[in-house]
Amino acid sequence: MSDNEAPPATTRNAYQEDIIKILVATDNHIGYLERDPIRGQDSINTFKEILQLAVKHDVDMILLGGDLFHENRPSRDCLYQVMALLREYTLGDKPVQLELLSNPDDGRAEGYSFPAVNYEDPNLNVAIPVFSIHGNHDDPQGAGPQGALCALDVLSVSGLINYMGKFDLPLSSASNPNPVESDSGISIRPVLLRKGQTRLGLYGVGNVKDARMHFELRSNRVRMYMPSDKEDWFNVLVVHQNRVPHPPTPAVPEGLFDDCIDLVVWGHEHDCRIVPEPVAGRPYHVTQPGSSVATSLGEGEGLEKHVALLQIHNKEFELKPLPLRTVRPFMLGDIFLAEAAEEEGFDVTDQIAVGKFLRARVNALIDQANQLWDERNAHAVEEGEEELPRMLPLVRLKVDTTNVPAMSNPIRFGQEFTGRIANPRDVLSFHRSKARSAASRTATSADQPELSIDDPDLTTSEKLAKVRVQTLVQEYLAAQELQVLGEAGMNEAIRMFVEKDDGWAIQTHVSGALRALMKGVQENGEVDEEELDDVLVKLKEQHNQEYLEKAKMGKTGKGKGKEKASAPADSDADSMLMDVDGGEEDGSDFDEPAPPPKKKKAAPAKKAAPAKKGRGKKAVASESEEVIELDEDDDEEDEAPPKVTKKTNRAAVLSQPAKKAPAKKTTTTKGKASSSGQGTLSFAPSGRSSTRTAATRARGKMANVVEVDSD
Repeated sequence: MSDNEAPPATTRNAYQEDIIKILVATDNHIGYLERDPIRGQDSINTFKEILQLAVKHDVDMILLGGDLFHENRPSRDCLYQVMALLREYTLGDKPVQLELLSNPDDGRAEGYSFPAVNYEDPNLNVAIPVFSIHGNHDDPQGAGPQGALCALDVLSVSGLINYMGKFDLPLSSASNPNPVESDSGISIRPVLLRKGQTRLGLYGVGNVKDARMHFELRSNRVRMYMPSDKEDWFNVLVVHQNRVPHPPTPAVPEGLFDDCIDLVVWGHEHDCRIVPEPVAGRPYHVTQPGSSVATSLGEGEGLEKHVALLQIHNKEFELKPLPLRTVRPFMLGDIFLAEAAEEEGFDVTDQIAVGKFLRARVNALIDQANQLWDERNAHAVEEGEEELPRMLPLVRLKVDTTNVPAMSNPIRFGQEFTGRIANPRDVLSFHRSKARSAASRTATSADQPELSIDDPDLTTSEKLAKVRVQTLVQEYLAAQELQVLGEAGMNEAIRMFVEKDDGWAIQTHVSGALRALMKGVQENGEVDEEELDDVLVKLKEQHNQEYLEKAKMGKTGKGKGKEKASAPADSDADSMLMDVDGGEEDGSDFDEPAPPPKKKKAAPAKKAAPAKKGRGKKAVASESEEVIELDEDDDEEDEAPPKVTKKTNRAAVLSQPAKKAPAKKTTTTKGKASSSGQGTLSFAPSGRSSTRTAATRARGKMANVVEVDSD
């Protein structure tokens, strides 16, 4: 097989009892334009179709790659419909064929006894488990007693989905390019599943700022907890990051992941590229399902929308695209008006002639969209599916108006197509190819600063298409010559207020900045009134520069503690370099290379006490019981327990490992754990003796423990 070919389909002749079937979808953006009278229900209708496809193809599970919701705080109507659909299509009496081998308590809500994996709860009847990570639209926010929360947390505690990929990002390491060894960076804990002879490891990483994610990867600070026999597992990594650069936003290189990964499911990018693509120099492939609803009228959204049916047998897999029929057809056209006028023989200054020409082009795009819909319907009817009523298409005509003196109102133009297309207000998009002339700039003032949308060469529609709140705020603040507050911090606070609906963002930033300034003035001792302005300016510039340096690391929060800087990480090494088992036995859950090897007694293997069964939900269970020691291989030396750091906006629901031993609790809680034949997996990060001791005590009470190491 060449590097440019997709892996061949090898699961067709395998036993169905050994094939894991997964429906993969990303970027559902439920709630997008929910107040639009025409397109308001598009996202929820397509999500309903995705769940229906899961039932139709009898999948074992559904895997979502982030951005389930379009808003960080979805409306009550939106949340209500999603919960109703999940209850309708994913709960039922169908037995789950996937045996959970990892610890069902990993990631559960702190302070509650129900497991994190919903079908392990005896009080729930789950037919199709749903696993999901968060994206950049529905990421955790806030700093309450439970840490940062998002809409997926609500669905998780309600037992409708299994939320994974949520982790701690310590503030102290966000701005430190040379973090100390005790700062573990990003730790990825898997969900380990088995069906017959096929074993699957799911590794989820929720959305992180791309600059921060790139930094963590290049600095070898992404640790994956993997079974020691990881080569026998099919490992799937789910991420939600920029795959290609979108200036000024950077991207995460697709070649920085570990070689033990077999398939990367990439969310966030909306163009559909389901066919697995090889990565140069890496053994894994990347699949990009794309969005299930068009959230912009760009070129990438014009591709036909699909979800993926992933079938896994041992180390082989097959991906089959499944077209989505409830997605509106989208037609995109592009013309250069001056050249078209020469070819068609009309005057570009004649608004009537130009309007007639544009109407003809839009009508042609509408006819193409309707024809495409009819072809899809005819093909579906041939396969025995019902015919769907025709939907109003999305049409966008991009018009290059270079060398054209003036254009008509695009909104008034689109009103002529009301009832024929779904987006009459933005059917036309005017743009010019020539660069803005620098000579057009004039002197600016603080009250009326020159903004990027004030270009006289731009039409009104071009200005509306170009406007960005963050850009306007940045340009406006730069013209104010602020004396106390830094522009960068205020810009970020306003962005959080607008985009994330964080009502306390501005007040929190202003209060913190004022406290920092007062502290800086006090450190200078007595300051004359004449020198006070100069001191404030210097402190403001200093704080602004510190903020910008921290922003480069992908995080703008300030750490509250000084860390010792270690040697710089090797940026050329593999970002997820995994070690070989050292074979050292120390009585802990993981092998950790320490300078003085300690001798500890091995805990005797005990048979786990039987737990209560929940409505016969365990269709697959291990017939024998075995206890396998858990290993962790790491090149780092044992460190003292790190200081507890403040959780960020992406703080995990997981509690600090030193406070509990999840593996022990799974065997002692009656009525809450799975059956005795169910395997569990206990994790413990390196350098934390309290957790290691707790895991040692719990190991003797576990059954079917899978050996794991951390890389």
